Amino acid sequence: MKINRSYQEGLKTVYYNSPIGIIEIQATDNGLRSVSFVEGKLFSETPNAHNQLTVNQLDDYFNKKITVFDIPLDLEGTDFQKRVWHNLRDIPFGKIKSYMDIAKLMGDTKAIRAVGTANGSNKIAIIIPCHRVIGSDGSLTGYAAGIERKKWLLDFEIPPTQTTLF
Repeated sequence: MKINRSYQEGLKTVYYNSPIGIIEIQATDNGLRSVSFVEGKLFSETPNAHNQLTVNQLDDYFNKKITVFDIPLDLEGTDFQKRVWHNLRDIPFGKIKSYMDIAKLMGDTKAIRAVGTANGSNKIAIIIPCHRVIGSDGSLTGYAAGIERKKWLLDFEIPPTQTTLF
């Protein structure tokens, strides 16, 4: 028996067809709860204001009309995770930071693994830009939606520059 999660948890769920796959958007009346890539469209409901705002801003993002999201969030996580996610939101469009950079912002370089774990627990892809966090050596490490999507998002925000004339 399939349980309708949105009814059970008081969420409204809609789907957005992005250039890199279908995105499930879940929101409560308090704000955005999750933005995640999914395979196939499952079901959609009448969007609430936060679902609709997210769809509109994702359209603007993918059409390069905005670089900053202004969507109320209804975050679920520990205080530490929320602090990490807040720091992720401060990474500007077109910029990257390492896990160590975030740990330093948090005041504890020994927290680098915990920062990585919190980054991986982010349920609000793109809006909380965990794709902008890379390894200290410049490597594209971990991304719940797949490294190929992380690379696409980074190339979208920071287009590769041509290094030769031919």
